[in-house]
Amino acid sequence: MPCARAGTAFPFRSRMSPVRPPSVVLVVALALSAVLSAQPGVPRPPGLVDEEMWPAATAEQWQRPVCIDWQRTWDDAVALARATGRPILACINMDGEIASEHYAGVRYRDPEICKLYEPYVCVVASVYRHTPRDHDAQGRRIPCPRFGGVTCGEHIAMEAVLFEKYMKGTRVAPRHIMIELDGSEVYDVYYTWDTDSVFRAIADGIQKRAVPTPPVVRGDRSLLERVASPDSFDRRAVEEAWLQGDDATRKQLLDAAIELGERAPIEVLRLAVFGLDAEAAARARQALARTADPNAVELIAATLRGPITTAERDALIEALGRLAPSSPKARMLATVHRGLAHGGSILAPDPNPRPGRPAPPPVLEPGEVAARADYAEAAARARPEDAGALLDLAESTLVQALSDAEGGLHAGLKRTFDRLRLIDAEATARRAEQAGAKGWRLFGVLAVTAVELGRIAEAYELAEKAAKELPPGDESRLGAEVLALFAEARQDAIARAAKAKQDWPPQFVADVNAAYGALARHPFGTAVHVAHHYDFLQFFGAAAASRVLDEGLARFPLSAPLHERLRTRLLAEEGPEALEAAYAERVAAPDAPPELWWFAGYASLVAAEQHRRTRRSDDALAAYDRGIAAFERLAQASAAYTGDADHFVAMALAGKARIRMQLGALEQALADLEGSLARRADSAASPDGLGITAVDTARMLLVRLQEAQRDDLRERLQARLDSLDPALLEPPAHEREVDRRARRRRGR
Repeated sequence: MPCARAGTAFPFRSRMSPVRPPSVVLVVALALSAVLSAQPGVPRPPGLVDEEMWPAATAEQWQRPVCIDWQRTWDDAVALARATGRPILACINMDGEIASEHYAGVRYRDPEICKLYEPYVCVVASVYRHTPRDHDAQGRRIPCPRFGGVTCGEHIAMEAVLFEKYMKGTRVAPRHIMIELDGSEVYDVYYTWDTDSVFRAIADGIQKRAVPTPPVVRGDRSLLERVASPDSFDRRAVEEAWLQGDDATRKQLLDAAIELGERAPIEVLRLAVFGLDAEAAARARQALARTADPNAVELIAATLRGPITTAERDALIEALGRLAPSSPKARMLATVHRGLAHGGSILAPDPNPRPGRPAPPPVLEPGEVAARADYAEAAARARPEDAGALLDLAESTLVQALSDAEGGLHAGLKRTFDRLRLIDAEATARRAEQAGAKGWRLFGVLAVTAVELGRIAEAYELAEKAAKELPPGDESRLGAEVLALFAEARQDAIARAAKAKQDWPPQFVADVNAAYGALARHPFGTAVHVAHHYDFLQFFGAAAASRVLDEGLARFPLSAPLHERLRTRLLAEEGPEALEAAYAERVAAPDAPPELWWFAGYASLVAAEQHRRTRRSDDALAAYDRGIAAFERLAQASAAYTGDADHFVAMALAGKARIRMQLGALEQALADLEGSLARRADSAASPDGLGITAVDTARMLLVRLQEAQRDDLRERLQARLDSLDPALLEPPAHEREVDRRARRRRGR
């Protein structure tokens, strides 16, 4: 099931600077950190299970507004704290973790509890994204449905700040940290067995301050005066006035924002940039080009994706350059946009690019690959001093080593043979070089053999030499390998420079773009090459990213990596309804392969989970039903997909059960859970995109059934759980380790 993305520093293909998927890295980090640094807190109350200590929010509770006034950025929070004399309270939350779910769905929406937070300047942090995007097409904010007030991008960015400043290298949630005006930490409460100790710390933190906390006073400032305020309360008022006001009101607000010069509020500029008033948009772009606020980087990047004049584009790129010392991302974006706009690649352009889809690569049986190598070997024996014959032999030996076909060999034995072939290909290429061979093929063979044998830095240098001489329009397997390795080398150089906070030539960006562009037209280009190209362009906000992905899917219609990126893009740009509609159109095409039903079903499950995040229960249930229907269709079309269909149908039914439990429809929830476990019991411990398993829902449903005095249903569900493999009922490994360490610290 899909997990929320948190973003990554360098989504580049590189052997020297490997990057794991961000969702996996952060989820694992959150889990392991609880093991490494859990506080014992108060002992677990005897006889009380987690589901009773931290009951899940009902659908009605999730619909209540969050009543804590979160600040949007760390800079805003610090400025407001200093201006008002109030300390900062950082609240850290995690999707799927039972206590965090309770805080987000119950406590942060309880007006009585929220009064405890009022004396603080509050910020919230979470690495999980709950909306696909932070702003709509007109620049209007899309508040996070889990926390309210802030966007998902803001609470994700806040987590990174707090991790660096106050989390001591560990990610634990839920967690509450009080921070004084001088930046010192007063308390750090996490992993307690109850909520009372947390609220007691929050109350004591204010009562025991050496200097009394001033009351919250909003004052009677005019709307125009509030334009300069860092308080999210004032920012919301200004933005609402913009959205509800007439042209004259918006002009006054924009004038007030522009008068602040380098400190012009970003959200007001955003509303103007993406509004319908062309004159206001142009003025806002001019103001944006003068900003000194590092928080403006994302808005500048979004503006550069739109239709603007060359002069405006250059001014915004220069603004990124000015922000570079305080923002690594600004440094990267400035160089990338210079490279895409003006940097010339060392690759020779193809004067006659072939229209339409590239020709498919020749499919050679293992015997044919070996026969070509044998022919080249015979030629080299006949002319042992002939540089061309030796180079032909080196290339054919390399291609044989890279061939995916095993020809009946055991995989381990093939790996051994392939390594020997690589060594032989490299040695033969060196002999060809001694005999006078030159040019891109020599460098290409040496580069690819070097990288396959683990000599990465050497391979990258050789790949650049080969790429400089690669003839445009080449369609050989070696040419494709050179292009891919050259793109990888350039991406690695960019990643290393960015990590070291150093500049790199804009030409490197042009090189990456040109290399992947050539691979898109190459017979030996692959869907993986398209995915790397798209990731590179998308990360930097290049407008061409969407075109690259669409053309890639036209060539590789069943590529899982490309469909993953399409789902993410459609969800972010158009929403869950458009995501499902796009896949409904794909499966309805006359030539649609049956395997597309897998992607259509999965898209519906992704849409259902997004509806759950925004508390649209009916839409989520309907999307789950469409997903189930698609996977049933897939299983009917091909028995090979029965296992996949069973798993995802079971996951969808578990998702429906969770929704119905929150709605109070306990009998329907039980029926869905029983259906899920009957369809595939082994999926019961698999977390969905919200971090919740069927077992999690079953345990919470047991508590709800007990509260409703439905002992008949409770016993039925308990019997069903008892029939499962006990391993499926165990807590996650990190929770078991936390319990063990907590008992050990208490001397048990």
